[in-house]
Amino acid sequence: MKPAEIRKLNDNDLNAKLSDLKVELFNLRFQHATGQLDNPLLIKGIKKDIARVKTIVRERELNIGKEA
Repeated sequence: MKPAEIRKLNDNDLNAKLSDLKVELFNLRFQHATGQLDNPLLIKGIKKDIARVKTIVRERELNIGKEA
């Protein structure tokens, strides 16, 4: 998911997206531990998506980027 797409979401959607990504990460980790995960790089991508969402949430809390 690209940052531009994430920025278009409102605060409630961001929180919902964050919780969905965390659940997906949990499921991928569980699959990896049991040996059912075909592509372990999916975990890395989900972690980056979580970081992107958290970064944008924090930017909104600090009102960064609203001045321009």
